[in-house]
Amino acid sequence: MSRADELGRLEQEVGVLIRRVKRVIGERARAVHPDLQPASYLMLTFLATEGPQRSSVMSDRFNVDKGAISRQVQHLCDLGLLVREPDPADGRAMLISASADAVRRMAAVDRDRRRWLEEQLAEWSEADLRDFVTGLGRYNAALDTAG
Repeated sequence: MSRADELGRLEQEVGVLIRRVKRVIGERARAVHPDLQPASYLMLTFLATEGPQRSSVMSDRFNVDKGAISRQVQHLCDLGLLVREPDPADGRAMLISASADAVRRMAAVDRDRRRWLEEQLAEWSEADLRDFVTGLGRYNAALDTAG
């Protein structure tokens, strides 16, 4: 096969991966809370990992206008998945963070998903897994530098 053919195959496989990732994010969101939308799940994951943030940071990070972030934050607060508290560095500003319940639910979903992934890839050796992760990392890094 030529390089052009392989690049075409790469695009096809990445397309399959994207569709699978979208489906998995939706499944994970519903497992955390039946009313949690996939976009809000990604925001919640970021907050659970990075800790409390201002809404403006979320707007910049996800390239979403502040009004949309505000609506997502309110919805997540209504679901009990986010908490708001004053920013100690600036009492006029608010910080948002994942609630303890959200962190607990997300950890359970992560454990279940990791267990499922381990079952699906049980026949892969550690070297196979490492090579795939390394290759995927190189692919992502090459595309990050492309802008």
